Amino acid sequence: MTRWMLSLELIDSPLVWVFAALTVVVALVIVAARPRRVRRLLITFAAATVAAYAAAHVLAGWGIFDGALPVHAALWAAAGTGFIVIGFFALFLRPWWRRALGILLVILAATTAGLGVNASYGLTHNLAAILGVQALDSAPLPNAGAASTDPSTLYETWTPPAGMPAQGRVSALSGDQRIPSTGFSARDAAVYLPPAALVADPPQLPLIVFMMGQPGSPDPTALAAALDAFAAAHNGLAPIAIVADQLGSVNADPACADSKTYGTVSTYINQDVLDYATRTLNIVDDPAYRVIGGYSNGGSCAFTYGAQHPELWGNVMDISGNEYPGSEHIDQTIADAFGGDSAAFTAAKPAAQLAAHPGAYDGHVAVFTHGDQDATFGPGQVSNAALAQQAGFTVYAETIAGEGHVGAALSKGLTSAIEALGPRLGLAAPTG
Repeated sequence: MTRWMLSLELIDSPLVWVFAALTVVVALVIVAARPRRVRRLLITFAAATVAAYAAAHVLAGWGIFDGALPVHAALWAAAGTGFIVIGFFALFLRPWWRRALGILLVILAATTAGLGVNASYGLTHNLAAILGVQALDSAPLPNAGAASTDPSTLYETWTPPAGMPAQGRVSALSGDQRIPSTGFSARDAAVYLPPAALVADPPQLPLIVFMMGQPGSPDPTALAAALDAFAAAHNGLAPIAIVADQLGSVNADPACADSKTYGTVSTYINQDVLDYATRTLNIVDDPAYRVIGGYSNGGSCAFTYGAQHPELWGNVMDISGNEYPGSEHIDQTIADAFGGDSAAFTAAKPAAQLAAHPGAYDGHVAVFTHGDQDATFGPGQVSNAALAQQAGFTVYAETIAGEGHVGAALSKGLTSAIEALGPRLGLAAPTG
C-alpha cells in the first residue's frame, strides 16, 4: 500500500461525500432497473436503516463503544446498512450487471458508512492511523542553536528571522532516527518542529511528549495543527513535540506500566523517549520546560507519569483522559498488565502516586480538559484536577461545551491547554 493512500486525509476532505454520492447513484440505478419492486425496496431500506439505528444505540447503552456515540455516527451506520441491504437484494436479480451493481453498492455503502462514522468521531485522519502504522517520511533534524539566556522570557527576546517558514514540520522518527527502546516494541514516533526550530540559528525550545488514545497510533495530526496555530500567533514559537507510542499496537492497552505482557512501556516513555529528546533535539534541558501530555488513554498515562516522576516532568497536559489507566477494563488490566496483583494496580494509580510524593509538585502545572457531553471520562477529569490541586499542582481545568469524547474535544482541548501552558513555557506573555 502506497504512502499516498495511507496518508490520504479522511476527515477534513470531501471524500466521504464523494462516496456517499456514488452510493446513492448506484442505489438509484438498481431501484430504477426494477420499477415493479420500488415499494418493496424502499420498505426494506427503511426497515434496515431503522433497525440498524436502534441497534447502534442499544449497543452504546451496553457500553460497547466505551462512551456515548457521537451525534451522527449512528446515522451514518444506519444509512450504510440500508444501502448494503439493497445491494444484497440486487445480488439475486438478473441479468449479471445488476448483480455486479449489487456488489459495487455493498462495497460503496460499507466504505461510506465507515468514513462517516470515522468523521463523526473526528480522531483518525488517515488510513495509517486506522491501521496503526507510520506513513510519514523521516526528515533531517536541525542542528542545535544557541542556548537561550533565559527560557522564561524567550517570547520577549526572540525575533523571527526573514525566511522563517510559516508552518512547522512533521516527520517520522524512523530508520536511523528511530527512538531506541530498552524493552518495548513501540511503533515509530513522530516529531513536530515549529517554525522557530527550522531557522538557521534556532532557539532552544520546550518539549512536549504526547500520546494518543486507544485504539490508536502515534498520529501527530491534531497536536501539530494546534501547535501551528499557536506558533502563528507567537512569532513562530511553539514547543517541539514528540508523539510517541504507549500502546505497541492499535488495540493493546498496557495501562502505562512496565509488564511482562506488554514490555517496558513506562521506561520507554520516561527514559528512552526523554533521553532521545535531550540528546537529539534542540530543547531546554529543564523539567520546568517539559510537558508530558496525552489524549484519552494517553491522557491517563500523562497524568500517571507526571505523578510518578515529578523530577522529570514539570507540566502535565491531560486531554479527556481516563481517571486512571485501565479504568474501562479493570479485571483484564490487573491480570495482563499487573500479573494479577491488584495491590500493584492500585498503587500505580495517579491518586496513589500523588500521595507517595508529598510536596513534590509545588511549581508544577497540570491542565485537564474534557467535553461536557463526555459522561464516561469527564467525571474522572474533574476528580483528577481536584487531586492534582490538592497535591500542589497549579491546575487549569477546561470543560469544552457541546462536545463528547470526540475529535473536537481533542482539538479544542489542545488549543486551550497550549494557550494555558504558553506563559509557563516562556512562549507567551503572562496573563492576568
